[in-house]
This record gives sequence, structure tokens and C-alpha cells, in this order.
Amino acid sequence: MLKVLKFGGTSVGTLERIQNVANIIKDIKDDGHDVIAVVSAMSGETNKLLEYADHFSSNPASPEIDMLLSSGERVTSALLSIALNDQGYLTTSMSGREAGITTSDAHTKARIENIDVTNMRNAISDGKVVIVAGFQGVTSNGRVSTLGRGGSDLTAVAIAGAIKADLCEIYTDVDGIYTTDPRIEPKAKKLDMISYDEMLELASLGAKVLQTRSVEMAKKLNVNLVSRSSFSPETPGTLITKEENIMEKPVVSGIALDRNQVRVGLYSVKDKPGIAASIFTGLADANVNVDMIIQTVGVDGVTDLDFTVPKTELDTTKKVMAHFVNDAKKIDYNEEISKVSIVGVGMKSHAGIASKAFQALADENINIRIISTSEIKISMIILEKYSELAVRALHEAYNLDK
Repeated sequence: MLKVLKFGGTSVGTLERIQNVANIIKDIKDDGHDVIAVVSAMSGETNKLLEYADHFSSNPASPEIDMLLSSGERVTSALLSIALNDQGYLTTSMSGREAGITTSDAHTKARIENIDVTNMRNAISDGKVVIVAGFQGVTSNGRVSTLGRGGSDLTAVAIAGAIKADLCEIYTDVDGIYTTDPRIEPKAKKLDMISYDEMLELASLGAKVLQTRSVEMAKKLNVNLVSRSSFSPETPGTLITKEENIMEKPVVSGIALDRNQVRVGLYSVKDKPGIAASIFTGLADANVNVDMIIQTVGVDGVTDLDFTVPKTELDTTKKVMAHFVNDAKKIDYNEEISKVSIVGVGMKSHAGIASKAFQALADENINIRIISTSEIKISMIILEKYSELAVRALHEAYNLDK
């Protein structure tokens, strides 16, 4: 079996942890499997390099930032290779270039365009463990490029897809995907498996175990993905796979909580064609990610419009909304909210899922401000002070502790 393993910054954060990763790889190799390991920079290393750059310039050129940051992953890959080699294992460390990863020209946020797996395949044929510096590649004209946030996960999944690996295992500091955040609900249970679509919803709704980009690519390339812990490698993780591979589809798989939300309210907006288009075009042009939108039916020539944006984009949102102060009687911003969501592929074929959620919150006297639904998701905006209570109530309502 060919396994692609990815180790994040916390998993390789110290020399002792790099040795721990070497031990995990040794055990897998000793079981007769071929291994490609993709590594991140040691935790804190990227920030340190950015501080170095900031010493010289407040606006350094992005190609130089890529050259600088790519060194962090190369350090880890070389150290891990040295550690394994010293214990008698054949290894080779590879930069993104050596691993055959070609990207777009968008420095600091490049996209993988192609992977030539020849070097990696030859090394595996020679019995070597291949250790690839994640998060990076080269542009068509040979410049070093980096892939942006979650880039090492993306590297691992893309390599697994390109080389037709049997499994791609993402090692972090948590041992899988849970029905909800165990810090909020101690009864949360680890899932054995979950579909790509459910994982994408949970990741986009606030679950931070996996990046959405890597799950999207895993779905596109049909890569079986496993989320597991480098600190307890003996514990089975969670398999993220095609929906048809899941025998018993749970009605609800998980509850997600997103505290990074602001509700924007426009009251007595002139009810005429084009107003909503102007507002949301302005926000899109400013790269503001609008989430939930609700508009009331117009009465007496005016209507109310509510939508949510990430707290991190509030200042930009206010600048855009300043252009529309004459189109509404009042515009206000409520930062004291959060979004709680239930996700599950079983919703497609079961009635009464939404009513159970609404009743569970009503029983706790929690008022729902905005509701948004899709085929496998129901999201609700509530006051932030009730968010953890809401998560626990919903978790119990759908018997997720069972």
C-alpha cells in the first residue's frame, strides 16, 4: 500500500516531535507500506520569517516572500530525512520543485496546476521514504511559489491524487473529526467516517480540523482522506470518503459553531430593483464573503435586509455600506451573535430534521434570528451568549452522544 502522510506544524514543532514523526513513519514502513511524507514548517517558523521580512520592508515583493517562506518546510523535510536515514532507512527529501509540483503565477496564493510524479515514483521504486516540503511548488517560469493557508494539506492531497496513493493521512494535534467541539460538549463522539460534502460543510462552518481547499481537492481527485493525531498514532482516525462508501448514513453527523459572525441590518430600504444587486456587488468587489441573507417582503415601498459577514471583514463592510446610507433609514451591526449549524447527508431523506432543531432551541428559550438551509445543512444565527448551550442542546436532540 502507498500512503501519503502529512504532518502539520505542531506535529514537527520541536526536534523531539520530528523524532516522533520519524517513529510513526518507521512503523508504517516496517509494516511493508511505501511512504511519501509531506511536512509543514516547524510551528512558529513562518511567523518568525515574516518578522524578519517586516524588519526590512512593510510591503515586500510577494515572489521574495515565497522564496523566504518556502525555506521553513525545506528545513523540516531535511531534518526528518536525516533522522530516518540515521536509523537505517533509505530516504530522500524533496522541495516542491523536485517533487514535480507546478503552480500558477499567483505568488503567496498559488494553485497547483500539475504534478510530475516521476522523481517520487523512482525514489519509491528504490525503496526510499520520500519526504516532501509542503506548501510550495514552482511557477511555469521556475520561480518558487507558495500555496497559501492550508498549503501543506493541499500538497499532500494533490500528490496522493497524482500518484494514485491508496490513502492520504493528515496528522494534526487532534485524533479525528468529532460530532462537535469536545471542549464545548464533553459527550462529543469521534466519527469513524464522514462524507466529503459533510466535511466541507463542517469545515466552512467553523470546524478547523481540515482546510476546505484540501477536502475539495480530495473529493475532486477521489482521494480517501484520514484525519488522525501524530501524538496518538495508535488511535484510528476519521475517514473522509465518498458518500456511497458510507454504509449507514447518519441523519445528522455533526454540529458546528462559528463565532466569527456579524449581522448587518438595513431597515426601511427603498424597495426597488437593483438595490440588493448594488450592495452585494460592492461587497463582492471588496472581497467580503457574505454568508446568510434574508429580505422581508416589501411593504409601503420599503423592505428590511439582513445578512452576515465574518467579523474579520467588518471594517471593510462598513466602508462599503457607507455608500448606501441614503438608501435605508438605518444600518446597524450586531457583533454579539454566532452561527450554529447541523450537518448530515441523512437530511436528504428524513423529514422533521429542521423542526427538531427549532424545538431544541425553543426549549432552552433561545431565539433564532436568521435561518439558512441547504440539502445537508441547517444554519441558525443566535445571540453569542447562548452559543454553547445551543450546541449542547442540539447535540442531545439528535442523540449524537450515542
